[in-house]
Amino acid sequence: MASSAARGPPCRERSLRERPGRRSGSAGRSRSRSGEREGEQRVLREVLPAGDLDCEDEREAAKSPKKPVRPQVSPGGAVEGRGESSANGAVPSPGAAGKRGRKGKAEVLLLELSQAPEPIRMQKVLGSSEEGDVLETPRGGRPKRKAAKVALLYLQELAEELMSACQPPAPAEGAPELEPEHVQRKRRSRRRKEEDTDSDDPTRDADFVPSQEVLRAEEEEEEEEGSDTLLSEASEPELEAPRGHSGRTAATGRSKPQCRGLAPNGFHNSIMAPVEKSSSLTCSLREQKHSQWEFPDWIPVAHRWMCLSDSEAAPYLPAEEKSPLFSIQREGIKDDGALYRLNRFSSLQPHPERLDVSFFVGGPVWAMEWCPTPEGSAAPQYVAVSCHRSMEETHSVSGLHSGPALLQLWGLGVLQTEQGSPNKARLAYAIAADYGCVWDMKFCPSGAWEPPTTARTHPQMSRLGLLAAAFSDGRVVVYALPHPGALHHAKTTQVKDGSLHKHLICKVQCIATLQVGSIQAGNASECGQCFSLSWMPSKPHHHLAAGFYDGTVAVWNLLTKSLLQCVQQPDASLKLYPFQCFLAHDHAVRSIEWCKADSNFLVTVGSDRKIKFWDLRRLYEPINSIKRFLSTEVAWLLPYNGITVAQDNCYASYGLCGIHYIDAGYLGFKAYFVAPRKGTVWSISGSDWLNTVAAGDITGELVAAVLPDLAVNPLNVKRSSDRRFPVYKADLLPCSPDGPEGTEQALPRTHRYSEMIARSYIRFQDTDLRSFQNFPSREPMRRMHMQELKAELSLDRLQLEALHKVRFSPNLDSQGWLVSGGQAGIVRVHCLAGLASSVGHQLLPECRARFSFLYGDTSSSPGPPEGSLLPAE
Repeated sequence: MASSAARGPPCRERSLRERPGRRSGSAGRSRSRSGEREGEQRVLREVLPAGDLDCEDEREAAKSPKKPVRPQVSPGGAVEGRGESSANGAVPSPGAAGKRGRKGKAEVLLLELSQAPEPIRMQKVLGSSEEGDVLETPRGGRPKRKAAKVALLYLQELAEELMSACQPPAPAEGAPELEPEHVQRKRRSRRRKEEDTDSDDPTRDADFVPSQEVLRAEEEEEEEEGSDTLLSEASEPELEAPRGHSGRTAATGRSKPQCRGLAPNGFHNSIMAPVEKSSSLTCSLREQKHSQWEFPDWIPVAHRWMCLSDSEAAPYLPAEEKSPLFSIQREGIKDDGALYRLNRFSSLQPHPERLDVSFFVGGPVWAMEWCPTPEGSAAPQYVAVSCHRSMEETHSVSGLHSGPALLQLWGLGVLQTEQGSPNKARLAYAIAADYGCVWDMKFCPSGAWEPPTTARTHPQMSRLGLLAAAFSDGRVVVYALPHPGALHHAKTTQVKDGSLHKHLICKVQCIATLQVGSIQAGNASECGQCFSLSWMPSKPHHHLAAGFYDGTVAVWNLLTKSLLQCVQQPDASLKLYPFQCFLAHDHAVRSIEWCKADSNFLVTVGSDRKIKFWDLRRLYEPINSIKRFLSTEVAWLLPYNGITVAQDNCYASYGLCGIHYIDAGYLGFKAYFVAPRKGTVWSISGSDWLNTVAAGDITGELVAAVLPDLAVNPLNVKRSSDRRFPVYKADLLPCSPDGPEGTEQALPRTHRYSEMIARSYIRFQDTDLRSFQNFPSREPMRRMHMQELKAELSLDRLQLEALHKVRFSPNLDSQGWLVSGGQAGIVRVHCLAGLASSVGHQLLPECRARFSFLYGDTSSSPGPPEGSLLPAE
């Protein structure tokens, strides 16, 4: 016994490190250890409350099952354990083992008591409510502490007290002051849950123990997270700040009160907040990126425009002279059951209340674009449209096609945000070309428009815009379009033979022809057909990109003077060759779009199912390449680091066909599902002013969706179904009103247009877009949700109701106007008056005042306005 006592604690540590299968050497040593444990147990009873000693060992055993249970000393001195004890107190082998290098809990407590008794007592007082806290002791005997987590909680409590002490007193009226603290606790609990995912051990460091108030608040917030959907949606704009700065945003509480309740148009304020932000951002960036006057040498000249007679214009006109029968049902207005049939190049009178416009162009619409005008100009709006000559015309994408085509320019009058034109839409003039059908058209974004009253010396005419068209013979042609009034004034008497056609149709010598290849090896058939165009959105707009059938992307410099890239033609036009070509895809480039914020970046979409983001300074590999599905068109809105994609449904998974937002890869966001669709989405367009996208599909439904603030992670968006709404729905119905309308058996199963229009008509069901009050319960919304779930496609007949092209107006004056057209050749224009924001109403008078200052005296001198030459203030 004396020798054992002389050796002290190291002897006990060696005995505890024995293997589970070994027994004690003698009964004397067992009695010695039993006596020492009895002494340690008395110390434990003095420090710990009654029952804690037994509970600690039981929890230790439950936490690590592989570890043998430590024997316990009863008040009578007997040793208790799982195994049987001998008569002289010797402990069986399973109870005497422990991990190498560990000390007993009683010894650790004795060490702590001898060094700092007061902190231990304070610890037990603070932690008395947390039963089951156990200290782990690693090798070396020092207790293992998880100080980082609990120290963070302690510092947060301390910071919360300091913030509450430094905050100014709350005003008498306003939002309750508990909201920022409520959001802080919610985010702290979320952060603690993320930190604790690696371990379920509730052990915390003894020096810092969370108070009961913090623990109680955490439980309350966990219960509220699942049920408080409206509050989560209302607090969405708070996510504008990065994650590391979320506490500061929540503490100030400036964003949350603004997004509560409903906006005047009926949408929730959390939906309309990104619209107002996008409007102000678009205005400021356009002042930096757009120009007042570009391409001063490309002015339309009268002798390059030759008007055609009836006989000369006949080969270029669409074959159909009459439109299909159609009716228009407007929400909230009693249907009179009237059926309309329009002549070629004619239109309906705009509706006095809903302001919608309808006109017939003669064939299936596959290319369409708005003509840009300066902000605040209050100028008449024009739309360029191109259609196929026949309703049943098809084209092979693998080969080149040439033939007659007609580019139509339609005047819609002066369109305001909430006010339309009282006059009908009219065909201003048309351009006859022999380069095949037009697949895409793009106007120069800015600097190409001048007022129609600009005085120019004959034969020059005032310029309306610069239009680039992609033809099926592989070339891209750039036209300088004059104002219709100037053209009519110059060409009233110029006719070769016969009488002048009642609509002004002209053969035009283009400004420039863009081809791939080079001077030595220029061949239009080298890359196949051109399917997509994109004009550089930043001034001076001197670059134009195009995508071809073989996957090539070509970029031209329109202002180049290089003899290797620019060749003067005998007719005074230019032939330009690209300064940059690269193979972007393994198949046809279906869509191409330039980044509006930085012109160094480009996105391409190909038939190889890939979406690729490119940096034009490093073309050896794309920035990001995503293979998802077969995409048809993309829209890159100004404020965001990603694109909105329309897709074909042939490769889409069930339930995932529709419209998606895809991040470029810089922020690393996952794809955001904007709107589901049942059929192929042929076209998509975005409005930078309204933060909204619109898409038309094969089922004849035109859907618009207000995007959230995509500068933050879209996974936090709640109830995305409340953000989308139908503009109108086109249905093909039996021609006889007495028949069973809507039944598929009554519709002819044919792809011939003549048989289809003889036995069916198109019904347009328009939504009242002036207000969105009680929108989820209205009939158009219920019909849209039903279509998303149970829509049926009839591919064994001509899809006469299909929509092929959708375009938002890029102009501030007509920012809410949307044009769409499809297989039937009926083009419709709608005003989304309900999406007008207060920021847009404020910007319009300011821009009009600036425009009147810049263009105040335009009749005296042509070219750029005088105000554009003044230095910026």
